[in-house]
Amino acid sequence: QVQLVESGGGLVQPGGSLRLSCVASGIEISMYEMNWYRQAPGNERELVASFMLDGNIYYIRSVKDRSTFSRDNAENTVSLLMNNANSEDTAVYYCNARRAVPGDLIDYWGQGTQVTVSS
Repeated sequence: QVQLVESGGGLVQPGGSLRLSCVASGIEISMYEMNWYRQAPGNERELVASFMLDGNIYYIRSVKDRSTFSRDNAENTVSLLMNNANSEDTAVYYCNARRAVPGDLIDYWGQGTQVTVSS
């Protein structure tokens, strides 16, 4: 059984930092593209950052200069550090593991962790 378990959400002061972690079991993340998504109330789920198998990392523009996405394949864990948080970062954050196989796309999701940026 595959599980992705996020942690690290909660209340963050504007301008503060948040660090999210995702521990995977049942898969080896070294074989997967790992992604962080978020969904704010009333909005669609959006991609925040991707750590691709070739080592490249993609960030959406709004977080690019203040975020660090790291992965530890040995610990089967990924983390997202985001500095200078603002109200637009308020959302449920989801960890995603994705792998393309011939004719299909495998997607696993965590249950999500709430991040609220507020004073």
